[in-house]
Amino acid sequence: MQRLHPATLPRLPADIARPLYARDALRAGIVHLGVGAFHRAHIAVVNEAALHASGDLRWGTVGVSLRAADTRDALQPQGGLYTLALRDGAGDGSPRELLQVVGNLLDVLVAPEDPAAVLERIAHPDTRIVSLTITEKGYHHDPATGALRLDAADIVHDLAHPEAPRTMPGFVVHALALRRARGLAPLTLLSCDNLPANGDTTRGIVLAFAQQVDAGLREWMEAHCTFPNSMVDRIVPRTTDADRERISARLGAGDAWPVIGEPFLEWVVEDRFANGRPDWTAGGARFVDHAEPFEKLKLRMVNGAHSALAYLGAMAGLRTVDRAMAEPALRGYIDALMREEIAPTLPAMQGLDLDGYRARLLQRFSNPALQHQTKQIAMDGSQKLPQRLLGTVRDRLAQGLPIDRLALAVAGWVYYLRGTDETGATHDIQDPLAAALAQRLAQAGAATSMQDRVAFITGFAPVFGELGSEPRFVAAVARHLGTLEADGVRGALAAVGADAPA
Repeated sequence: MQRLHPATLPRLPADIARPLYARDALRAGIVHLGVGAFHRAHIAVVNEAALHASGDLRWGTVGVSLRAADTRDALQPQGGLYTLALRDGAGDGSPRELLQVVGNLLDVLVAPEDPAAVLERIAHPDTRIVSLTITEKGYHHDPATGALRLDAADIVHDLAHPEAPRTMPGFVVHALALRRARGLAPLTLLSCDNLPANGDTTRGIVLAFAQQVDAGLREWMEAHCTFPNSMVDRIVPRTTDADRERISARLGAGDAWPVIGEPFLEWVVEDRFANGRPDWTAGGARFVDHAEPFEKLKLRMVNGAHSALAYLGAMAGLRTVDRAMAEPALRGYIDALMREEIAPTLPAMQGLDLDGYRARLLQRFSNPALQHQTKQIAMDGSQKLPQRLLGTVRDRLAQGLPIDRLALAVAGWVYYLRGTDETGATHDIQDPLAAALAQRLAQAGAATSMQDRVAFITGFAPVFGELGSEPRFVAAVARHLGTLEADGVRGALAAVGADAPA
């Protein structure tokens, strides 16, 4: 089968959307670090709609992979084209799929192969925005505090080797030094990762790195670059070989790396851009003065509930999110967690029907067409827990409110770290702190009581900060971890009850 390529676009079936702008005239106004599935299924798709609506062709994208060459190797023979498949269930329960070929990704650079090319691309006069989906671990920060870890090996390397950085702060700061030296305009640094105040967090990390390089550069960046906060939401499961085969058959052309997504999409962005921006409202984005309420809503309701579901579901041997949601006790627990413990911590938002939001979220999690793997969501828990669950725990404890269901979610993560689920199947702990966590768990095993064991685990400051020594938190997590180990996930769910008071 011939590969998907600009030359094959006219021959695609009529029901498949495709780029209608003059792709050869696109200029790369955006450099995107972390050109993974989420970027290609969310931000790039919104950008595609803006290009179609406005005809402003200054906003093509050059993607950067900070680690592997696989995305570049898949998409380069396709001229950067790839397919987005939006999947949900029809009225009869059968999966349905809507396909769109996306065209605004002009090139993919692989940073380890040619770091100089990445620096020059960010420093190029056409570049106006550097956007980020590098996952929580890509910020090289302390998850509990948000501060840059100046002692991290790759950060130490980047400070010593400005010509060949490895990290986001290294590439951004050293490229901005080039822009400043060449008299070029400043940039917008736009984080689209699931971090609280992601723009402010990025700003703090980048400026802390810049201070180590050149105090004058830091002052220039602080005065002229912008770091908008944003909130992104779309469920994007990992692409499988079956997805590739099915989508290529419908295209009549081979697509080596399509992406899968749900129909739902949300993007809220603070309208603070240093050097212009696309009109992303054409693709459903919303520009606001302050994104913090939207960020908190999404991190706590969507991501917090997703993580709770993933750890408990995976340990119960439930491989996909929809399968986990089909368990009445687990669905009831997630519903009660959002309704009783998460929702009361959220700020009032004009026009938001929180009960309707929760109901829609339960439907999204139950989408059988996505086949979203619980193990995919369970990755990098040390980086995710602080903003997804622990912030909510802190708020409730400060108000003297119960944390029973939240503590079960945290206990579920600790339970998951043992690496074997209740069916006897093993799983790798994919986490940047995996070695430190394994050592912590092994040392905790010498404790004489569950309370002491959990206190030692939650004393791990990079994840838990000062919360790890809070007696109410330790006691609640210890109680649930004891039940999980004695009676399994279903026993723990029965103990907490979907509607039982904490």
